Amino acid sequence: MTDTATPQEEIQEVRQTEAEGAAQQPRAEGARPPRQPRQPRQQQQKQRAGKQAAPQQQQPQRARKVHPALEKLFELYPGMFGACFLPLKLGVFQDLLEKHPDDFKKDELKVALGLHARSTRYLEAVAAGLPRHDLDGNVVEPVAPEHVHHAILELHRRRAQRNPGEDLRPQLVARIARAVEASGLDREAYAVLVRSRDEETNAVLDEALAELGRQAAKREALLRAFEASGRDSEQAFAEMYGMDADEVARTLARARTERQPASPAA
Repeated sequence: MTDTATPQEEIQEVRQTEAEGAAQQPRAEGARPPRQPRQPRQQQQKQRAGKQAAPQQQQPQRARKVHPALEKLFELYPGMFGACFLPLKLGVFQDLLEKHPDDFKKDELKVALGLHARSTRYLEAVAAGLPRHDLDGNVVEPVAPEHVHHAILELHRRRAQRNPGEDLRPQLVARIARAVEASGLDREAYAVLVRSRDEETNAVLDEALAELGRQAAKREALLRAFEASGRDSEQAFAEMYGMDADEVARTLARARTERQPASPAA
């Protein structure tokens, strides 16, 4: 002990010394080791159950079986059925039968292509608006707007099942709005094309169309404000209101494009 030790430190130091001496003291010949306290029966049962369950937990999970025809498609066309999925051209089923009459049975190929087309990764490619490709990876045609729309709805349904209680509606509305703009159709034509008998999906569609309408009205209002401002350039107009000049230019250009169909023919 040090000269400057406090009473609490002295007591602690004595206890440590006594403990060390007891640990180093040899056990008398013939003396039995001290008994360890018995564990409660419930705790012993839990330990035995844990030891029995450990080998089961270490067993590897069985890999999901892949349809044999899908495995063959991956071997023949890894660029289309491999790590990267792309929308397939319409009529690819017949193309495969003609190119590989000995590799595929008609019914098995139909099942395999159905599994591929219903996979989440394939639906993501369709919902993203990627074009359709042939078996060699060449772009053939765009995906029809209604196919993009239905892929978006199916992906939303699957996400909702995985995330119960989470409000995914705003994401769905925003994605449908982007799909409408990417389709090249006006809002009314798109609605006629994809509207279904399901009231819930129709309500989401109407919400997306209404949001697009509000955005178009804002662009038209900005164009009218520019025309009434008397400014010679879009740059000067943007500086007057403290707006980004590039963003103003893009918005005005789009507003002029959207106004053209309403302009009287020359």
